[in-house]
Amino acid sequence: MIKNIILDFGDIFIDLDKLATPRAMEKFGYKSPTPDLDTLFRDYEKGLTSSQKFLEEVSNFFPNASEKDLIAAWNAILLDFPDRRLEFVEKLAEENQYRLFLLSNTNDIHIEFVKKQMGMEKFNRFKNAFEVFYLSYEMKMRKPDAEIFEFVLTANKLNASETIFVDDTKENTDAASSLGIKTWNLQVGKEDITQLKSYL
Repeated sequence: MIKNIILDFGDIFIDLDKLATPRAMEKFGYKSPTPDLDTLFRDYEKGLTSSQKFLEEVSNFFPNASEKDLIAAWNAILLDFPDRRLEFVEKLAEENQYRLFLLSNTNDIHIEFVKKQMGMEKFNRFKNAFEVFYLSYEMKMRKPDAEIFEFVLTANKLNASETIFVDDTKENTDAASSLGIKTWNLQVGKEDITQLKSYL
């Protein structure tokens, strides 16, 4: 029996265009991911570097891009947050049948942009639907590392077999599944979080 629900944020609640950032950076010479850039992005998601330091380091790879250009390109991935999904999770919280947790790989620049885009009233409505709102950069951990799932389970005294984790990235749901957590690897464009109850 499911008692706990852990939900991802990007492409679960807020729509993403995952190719928008690389597209926006092509005019500044971006061609494909490099190990150095990949490490930098992961470290930033883990909160191991500040936003200012992150922007400074990225600008070393793209000297022709201004800080404004870099921020705009970085945030290009973030699209709309449909009201139906906000209303769905609020209703789920009101029903009080499940403990709800958010677990997102994200970073300070993206969250600040989302707050401005949604407005603080809507953002707080969303945040308040969850018992705990876990953001990778605040936790110094990120998915799919086992430690982040183990932390959420232990910190909240959750039984893995009574917990479902929803994420659009198979690598993340596979990691959770290996710990005994039930999972739904949501297929973006074919499925929607508002269908959650049919997976419980």
